[in-house]
Amino acid sequence: MNKRQLIRVRDVMKTDFDTVDGMDTVQTALEKMLHVETKSLIVKKRNKHDEFGLVMLSDIARQVLAMDRAPERVNIYEIMTKPVLTVSPEMDIRYCARIFSRFDLSRAPVEEKGEVVGIVSYTDMVLKGLKRSRITP
Repeated sequence: MNKRQLIRVRDVMKTDFDTVDGMDTVQTALEKMLHVETKSLIVKKRNKHDEFGLVMLSDIARQVLAMDRAPERVNIYEIMTKPVLTVSPEMDIRYCARIFSRFDLSRAPVEEKGEVVGIVSYTDMVLKGLKRSRITP
């Protein structure tokens, strides 16, 4: 009987990510995004009872650029997604892809023991995950 190799989110996620504070301006976020060459930033919790947020380039494009708002006058909390759905690093990437499909997501923070340990996207799952996925005897 053939068995499919289990590939977990941990195997394909990016561990190099940056964070931003909800009170930071979009201008500050853009500078961080250029520095790490990313499409999204994790928004830090304000306290231990808060939740993580996420701001993506598409949020900035829709809510700042398209609305002709000044990036230095818009705070991240005004345009971020919060709370954001997080996934476990131990999750099978097939289930993660199903969650993304069901909730129309393109990326999500990877959370372990209350801390973000990475970020995973469809791109990561397809390019890194399917490449490693193979039928084994």
